[in-house]
Parts: sequence; structure tokens; C-alpha cells
Amino acid sequence: MRTNIFIDEEVMAAAMKGGQFKTKREAVEAGLRLLARRNHAREVLKWRGKLHWDDQPDPAAVAAQQHAQHVAEPQALYQSGASAAGKKAAGAGG
Repeated sequence: MRTNIFIDEEVMAAAMKGGQFKTKREAVEAGLRLLARRNHAREVLKWRGKLHWDDQPDPAAVAAQQHAQHVAEPQALYQSGASAAGKKAAGAGG
């Protein structure tokens, strides 16, 4: 969005020098981003001391995670050549 604003030249020069910005627009946008992050942090901090924090893992979640990590080896739908030959030899001798 295009916006025309008056910015103090000394403040802009200090920001340009301190932030190593290439353009005034970069300096202004960086300042606005910083302000937005600060406002977000203030919103998060307003909950300080008002929420209960339980750092112990939920037993059901731990069990589900352990179950998800266990992968069963699939059963072969066929017999390999060596396995089939061994069974035939064992069956023929009996």
C-alpha cells in the first residue's frame, strides 16, 4: 500500500546507519515488524501467571507415540527359492 508520511531526517539517518538498510522503505518496514512482534509478545505475556503448566507428558499420548513408532515386519506372500527347496527336501525324506 502506498502511504506518504513525514519522517524526521535524523531518525531515518540513524535507522539507516544502524540497521544497514538499503532503502528507507526497508528501514520503515523493519521498524513496523519490530513493533508488531513487540505487540504480539505483550499479548502472550498478559497470560503470565494465569495458566497452569504441566510439563509431564500425557500417558495416552506417550503410549500412542510408542505404538506409532513400532512397525510390524510384513509377512511374505510367497516363499523364497531357498526356503521352498528346503521344505521340499524335508518333506520328500519323511
